[in-house]
Amino acid sequence: MSSKMKQAPHLNKLVFEQAKRYGKRAALYFRDDETAKWIPLSWNDLALKVKLMGKALISLGVKPTDKVGIFSQNMYQHIVADFANFTAKAVSIPLYATSTAEQISYIVDDSQMETIFVGEKYQFETAVKVLSTSKFLKRIIVFDNKVDITGCEQAVYFDSLLTKPFSDAVDAEYEKRSAMDSEDDLMSILYTSGTTGQPKGVTLHQYNYTECIRIHAIRLAITTDKDTSMAFLPLTHVFERGWTYVCMFMGVTIYINHLPNEIQERVLEVHPTLMCAVPRYWEKVYAAVNAKIDGSPRMLRKLFKWAIKIGYEYNLKYRKEGKHAPAGLATKYKLIAKPLFNKVKVAAGIERGKYFPTAGAKLSDEICEFFHAIGINICLGYGLTESTATVCCFPPENKHYVIGSVGKIMPDLGVKISNDGEILLKGKTITAGYYNRPDANAEAFTADGWFRTGDAGYIDMDNNLYITDRIKDLFKTAGGKYIAPQMLENLVSDSRYVEQSVAIGNERKYVSMLLVPSFKDLSEWATERGLKWKTKEELIKLPEVVAMYQEIIDKRNEGLARYEQIKKFTLLPNVFTMEQGHLTNTLKIKRKVIGELFAKEINAMYPVD
Repeated sequence: MSSKMKQAPHLNKLVFEQAKRYGKRAALYFRDDETAKWIPLSWNDLALKVKLMGKALISLGVKPTDKVGIFSQNMYQHIVADFANFTAKAVSIPLYATSTAEQISYIVDDSQMETIFVGEKYQFETAVKVLSTSKFLKRIIVFDNKVDITGCEQAVYFDSLLTKPFSDAVDAEYEKRSAMDSEDDLMSILYTSGTTGQPKGVTLHQYNYTECIRIHAIRLAITTDKDTSMAFLPLTHVFERGWTYVCMFMGVTIYINHLPNEIQERVLEVHPTLMCAVPRYWEKVYAAVNAKIDGSPRMLRKLFKWAIKIGYEYNLKYRKEGKHAPAGLATKYKLIAKPLFNKVKVAAGIERGKYFPTAGAKLSDEICEFFHAIGINICLGYGLTESTATVCCFPPENKHYVIGSVGKIMPDLGVKISNDGEILLKGKTITAGYYNRPDANAEAFTADGWFRTGDAGYIDMDNNLYITDRIKDLFKTAGGKYIAPQMLENLVSDSRYVEQSVAIGNERKYVSMLLVPSFKDLSEWATERGLKWKTKEELIKLPEVVAMYQEIIDKRNEGLARYEQIKKFTLLPNVFTMEQGHLTNTLKIKRKVIGELFAKEINAMYPVD
C-alpha cells in the first residue's frame, strides 16, 4: 500500500489529510475545452474549495443528515460537492447526467431532497422543471457559469458560493460538524434503476467505504502515488465513485473526462496508467485493432498474427502462471512481438498502462485473452452497488488470473453459493439495505443476513468466482430449454458491426435477436462495396447488408447448442438509449420495455404456422 495511513480516514477528513501530505501537488486535472489544456487542481486548492462549499451549504440551511443531490456529468465540481456534503454532514445522492425530470422528481421525493447541485444547461433546466412541482426541492447550485439562471430565484452559481463571506456562527457550526464522524454515518444513497420497477436507493455508510478502501489497498498494492487515472465512467456509478475514493486515498492523480463520447481522444492526451472501463469500451478497441490488422499489407498482417501467437504463448502460458518463458520464446517476444504490441498501445493512448479495472457486464474470454496476449492488463472484476463495487477481480500484477472467471474474491468478504446456485454476499462492504424500502430489503436478504445478488455462479478451489447466468434474465423457450440471453448478446456484440443486441425467445419456439448495427463501421463496409443508400433505414434493408449480418449470426451459431442458436434477426435503425427508457442508468437492457416497444418487429420473426 502506497499510503502511509494505516486506515482510510473518514470521508469528511480524506481530502484534508491528503492536503497535509501532498500540498501543492495536483490532486485532479480537468480540461478547459476552449484552450484544450488540462488544468491542475492541487490538494491544497481542493481542500479549500471543499471547506468553503461545506460552509456554504451550512449557510444555506443544510442540516446534518439532509439529502443533497449532485446531478452532473463528470466535472471537478462534482468531487468538490461530494466531499463538501460530507463535511456538512449531509448525505450525497449522485444522479445520472442524462436522467429525465420524471426520474429526478422520483428521487427528490423519495429522499425529500431540498438541495441539488447541477452541472450544465440540460441538468439545470431539468432541475427547474422538478423545482416547479416538488414540495421538497428548494435550491439549485449550478456548476457551469455559462448557464443562464435568470428568472430562477432559487438558483445560485457554485463559484459565487466559494467567494461568499461566512458569519462566525457558520464557521463554528462547520468546525462542530467536521469534528463529528462515525463509522455508522450514512454517506451516500445511490439509486439503481434496475430492469423493472421503481429505482431503489442503496444506502452506503462510512464503514462500507472504509472497508472498500482497505481491501482495495490490499488487492491493488502495486498502485502508487505516481499513477494517473482517467475518470471515464460516470462518477454517479459506484464503480467510478468507489475507485475515485481509492485513488484519492492512495495518492493517484485523477484526470476527469467530461464527455464519455470523447474518451478515446482524451486518453491520447493523458496517457493514463489506470482507467476503469466497461467491457464495451474494450470490445470497440478490439474491433478497431483487428480492423487495422485486416487492412494492413499482406506481409505486415502475417507478421502481426504471428506476433499475437507469440504473445499468447509468452503471456498466457508462462507469465500468467508466474513462470519464466524459454529463452527462444522470450527473445522472439522481446524483439518482435512486444515492439508491435507497443504500437497498438501508443495508438490507443495506453502505452503507460499498468492495469485497467473492467466490470459492469460480461467480457468475452476471446477478447480478454487477446488483450492479455498483447500485454494490455485487463483487470476484470465483478461487483454491485450493494457491495460498494468490487466483489472480486483479477490480481493487478497480471499473474495467476483465470480466463473465464471474474477474478479472486476480495479479502475478508464472505461469498457463498446458495442451494439454488445464487451468489450470496456478506461483509462490511455490503449495504445495510435500501432507503425507505423494507419490502425490497426483505426480498434482498436471506433470513441469516446474506445479500442475494441475483447472479448464478460458482467458486473454484483457488477462490476465483465464475458468473454463469443472471437469474432474473434467464428465459425458457416453448420447448422448455433455459437460455442465458446475455451470453448470446455478448457473443454477437463481439463483431465490430454490432453496436447493441437483444436476445428474444421467452416462451417462443426459438431464439431470435434484435440488432442495432455500428453504423460507422457498416457505412464504411457498404461504401467500399459501392452500395447506395440515403438513410439508415434504407441501409439496413439492403440485401447485401442483411446477408453480411446473417454471416455474423451463422458464425456465432457454430459453437452453440441447437436450442440456443439464433434462428432469425431484425436490424434496427436507432440505438437503445436511457433517455427513451430502453436502458437502465447502468446501461443494462430493460427487457420488458424492449419487448413492449418492439412487439411488432419481434412478432414478425415468429409467423403463425
